[in-house]
Amino acid sequence: MPTKTREKKTTGDKGNALQKPVQPSEELAAVVGSDPLPRGEVVSKIWEYIRAHNLQNPENRREIIADDQLQRVFGEDKVTMFEMNKHLIAHLT
Repeated sequence: MPTKTREKKTTGDKGNALQKPVQPSEELAAVVGSDPLPRGEVVSKIWEYIRAHNLQNPENRREIIADDQLQRVFGEDKVTMFEMNKHLIAHLT
């Protein structure tokens, strides 16, 4: 009985969506810089900014208390870490 062999799928030039550089909006560029970055790097830089400015709620570490820069990105005073990516998508092209 012949065995099935799996062929590797080739994606061509597409690559991983998280590794594709995206351009941040002006509001987001004020936090992460204006150069195109992969999405994963944008999220890492946002977390660096949050930690450097002590913006996590000490009572609920999943909650981010936005300063003036992050309010322009999130559009809210507080967001959870799970909501953060939803807000970031609107600022990446």
